Amino acid sequence: MNSALRNSWPLFIVASSPFLMLLTGCSTTAHKQRADDSVLKIVTEVEAQIFGETSDFSIETTYTGRDPDDILVEEIFEDRDSKSRKIIGIDEALDLAVSQNRQYQSEKETLYLKALTLTGERYEFSPKFFAGSTGSRNRDSDGERTESADSQAGVGYLLTTGANVSVNIANDVLRYLIGDPRRSAASTLSFSVFQPLLRGAGKEAAAERLTQAERNVIYAIRDFTHFQSEFSAAIVMDYFRLLQQKDTIINEYNNYQSRIEATRYLRARSVDREKALDVNQAEQAELSARNRYINAIVRYKNSLDQFKITLGLPQTVDLQLKDEEMALLQDKGLILYSIDTLSAFEVSVNNRLPLLNSIDEFEDAKRKVRVAANRLKMDLGIFATASIDSEGPTNYDEFDFDQVRSSVGIQLDLPIDRLRERNTYRASLIRFEAELRDLGLTLDDLRSLIDENLRELERLHQNFLIQTNAVELAEKQVAGARLSIESGNAIYRDLEEAQDDLIAAQNAQTAALVDYLESRLRFLFELGILKTDTNRFWLTDASRVSLNSGIANPLGSSTISEDGEVITPQQLFGQ
Repeated sequence: MNSALRNSWPLFIVASSPFLMLLTGCSTTAHKQRADDSVLKIVTEVEAQIFGETSDFSIETTYTGRDPDDILVEEIFEDRDSKSRKIIGIDEALDLAVSQNRQYQSEKETLYLKALTLTGERYEFSPKFFAGSTGSRNRDSDGERTESADSQAGVGYLLTTGANVSVNIANDVLRYLIGDPRRSAASTLSFSVFQPLLRGAGKEAAAERLTQAERNVIYAIRDFTHFQSEFSAAIVMDYFRLLQQKDTIINEYNNYQSRIEATRYLRARSVDREKALDVNQAEQAELSARNRYINAIVRYKNSLDQFKITLGLPQTVDLQLKDEEMALLQDKGLILYSIDTLSAFEVSVNNRLPLLNSIDEFEDAKRKVRVAANRLKMDLGIFATASIDSEGPTNYDEFDFDQVRSSVGIQLDLPIDRLRERNTYRASLIRFEAELRDLGLTLDDLRSLIDENLRELERLHQNFLIQTNAVELAEKQVAGARLSIESGNAIYRDLEEAQDDLIAAQNAQTAALVDYLESRLRFLFELGILKTDTNRFWLTDASRVSLNSGIANPLGSSTISEDGEVITPQQLFGQ
């Protein structure tokens, strides 16, 4: 490099800054892609660490990548006014919900933002390069004009030990434009390091924000996985609740038609056989059946509209469900488990993700107490600096290392004023005890929840058996009442009561089946072992852990004795 070029280098940097910015800058698309790549890498790593496998995580939507200014309100109106007809089964409902449900997307974005925060905390402990230049033209009060340029480049590095290291090269140039054409230039290469020994020393204290950000990603992935299981079970249950309402509509319609037929029959016989009162009662029963049928239709349509919102479908879509899903569930019947409270609690301790988060958050609170205690210590650290000037006018190849200026020392700041740190430490102790109480409450609530779920499963199992028998008896009663009326050996009220019993038993039987399915999925979900990634998981045992503990009565029955009879109050209360 010749002398003229070396002498003009600082001013060249200033003049070419806009061009350099254009070369080194990134487009917004590139920045977004880098952020996505960093987040995906973190999520993949943590998923593999927690579960031993990874998922296809993404927060992309149909609007991702488009310029927000190009998305007009009219487009949203048009999108929500889509008119089509969809006939979907449960699998299709799950796929739609995962891709279009608003809450599901928000949960994914919450996880994304936690991982994005971690990228920022990791960045704090990576080398940070910097370079810049400032040029100016000046005029003094005496008319003298000068040009100056200050340029510098370097790197800083914060270590997890608390140490701060930096290397910097600076160049200052001053040139007189009139009068004496003097020129002064100086280039300096400098190095500095500071390592705390007490306050702020060590990874636990220096990298607390990084540590918490890493743990927050773990919590977020557990929370999202827990949410996914709950979400899938909820979609399945919403679907079956709609099918249950459809079944109720059909039952109510058949009942209404039966009442019409009964009224017509009694009215025809009222001329010489039936009392006017019986005809009036039949007409009243017909009106009541019509009212129940209309109410059932309205409830179903309202529930279907809410289901469309859950699936992210426009309200203008004509959504139809597949009735065979209920038939498959009825054919499968009840899936029973055999487990007691203690075994269920042990399963949940090892598998329930929110409980694992609660345990880890308890450990976080203890760590934060130690970190806050560290902030009460005195500031004591060692430092070292070194710098050297170049020879000649900004010649970077001719540093004279025999002329190095250096210093080494100890820096001490006594802990005279630590009021804020004292308050932070005391608050951390209070938060620790709060976490301790929360963890204890979480365990108590979990035991109570398990007991409640076991009792509920047992209750619904018995309800289903009872309602199945009730349907069979009601069908026989209706058939018998019809024969008796036709033979003139019974009054209409017998048929009316029998029909009421039948419609109630039919609706209750379907409700008991769906209620049991919901309770069973809820039980597995609360234990943290609901397996929703298998085909038609609602028709399988859906458990990632075997629940057969060898208990004689299913679910460790607390209401049925060994001979199949209900327990007595004396047995229940231990008298």
